[in-house]
Amino acid sequence: MDDLDPVAERILRKGGMEILPPERYPEAHAIIVRSRTKVDRRFIDSAKNLRLIVRAGVGLDNIDLHYAQERGIVVRNTPKATVVSVAELTLGLMLAAARHIPKAHATTKAGLWEKKRLKGVELYGKTLGIVGLGNIGRAVAKRAEAFGMRVVYYDIYDAPEYEKLPLEELFSVSDIVSLHLPLNESTAGMIDYRLMSRMKDGAILINTARGGLIPTEDLIRILEEGRITVALDVYEKEPPPPELLIYENLIATPHIGAQTYEAQRRAAEEAARIVVDFFHEGA
Repeated sequence: MDDLDPVAERILRKGGMEILPPERYPEAHAIIVRSRTKVDRRFIDSAKNLRLIVRAGVGLDNIDLHYAQERGIVVRNTPKATVVSVAELTLGLMLAAARHIPKAHATTKAGLWEKKRLKGVELYGKTLGIVGLGNIGRAVAKRAEAFGMRVVYYDIYDAPEYEKLPLEELFSVSDIVSLHLPLNESTAGMIDYRLMSRMKDGAILINTARGGLIPTEDLIRILEEGRITVALDVYEKEPPPPELLIYENLIATPHIGAQTYEAQRRAAEEAARIVVDFFHEGA
């Protein structure tokens, strides 16, 4: 089990579970992981007793889902535990990019007073394009509406409360594009240079979902042009390569979308309850 909020251990012990140290995972009947543990074929083969994998978080791209299914292992996650935290960071990155907050902070602390150079834009009245209107995408949309933004979206599902656009059109008309897709075979690398090059001059692209949605070489190419601002919390490779981080029109955070006390506690509690319920229901 990866490090989790202590609430998880209390729930597991109360539910009659024995908690093994990480090095004894091959003996486990269930494991709880976060994003750093790669549950691949080798990992699964070494855990002969494994019946349940729980991801304390949203994304399942660190788990070999196909092989787990072949082995008859159930895979679950906690999709709603981190929704608020990721949505709030997304809005924070929007404001940071629109008002040049990181640059304003750095230059002021360096003794400069660049008030005129740091003129920004309001979120009010701008068009926000959300790519992936799941739990987090909807939470972002709701908060964006409170700022007076127009929300459009792209998804394979329909949401009558917002205007649905083809992906290319969404990138063309939006002042800000925010990505909230899972990473899988159909979405890996889908936000490529061709799409990003459709964005307006001065537009903002935000990714708090999965780094693999955007190829790194395409990111570098669009950043070099200097036409848009990109705000990233996730990267194709983490930590990101130094050559990505040199651009002035890039705002970068170290995958902190779910890193709040509240989100980690909710994820740990929900993951632990999934384990307890799974074995009690099967008893």
